[in-house]
Amino acid sequence: MAEKTLDDLFLDTLKDIYFAEKQILKALPKMARAAQSTEGKQAFLTHKDQTEGQIERLQQVFELIGKPARGKTCEAIQGILAEGEEIMEEFKGSSALDAGLIASAQAVEHYEIARYGTLKSWANQLGLADAVPLLDANLQEELQTDELLTQLGEASANPKGAKKVA
Repeated sequence: MAEKTLDDLFLDTLKDIYFAEKQILKALPKMARAAQSTEGKQAFLTHKDQTEGQIERLQQVFELIGKPARGKTCEAIQGILAEGEEIMEEFKGSSALDAGLIASAQAVEHYEIARYGTLKSWANQLGLADAVPLLDANLQEELQTDELLTQLGEASANPKGAKKVA
């Protein structure tokens, strides 16, 4: 059996995040529908549009390395998204729903941030100079989304979630 290299790891991780982004793209409209606040709904829909662009950039990275854009099942993102589904069901109609949705979305963001940071570093190491700005663009969007979610949570969702609905 041939020894695995950083090139192999890069491709595996690229397939992982590609699969993850496609799953996230399916989940975001559900989260937008579930959100109670207008700001929350808008944040999820805006991130859906961003995710479409991120998938396009990933497809460009696949092209750069001469591989087909194909995902590989990512158990981690499936678990994180399943937890989000649980929150939508268990907290439906409660004042804490939006806080739970934001927390779920941030778990997704943190996973993506970790993946994109790693891929960007490996692309540098492997001399994939054209892939670096594509991966960095995705990373920066994920960081911005995480910050926006923090602001939404702290400004409105968390305080509302602390109150009992009469």
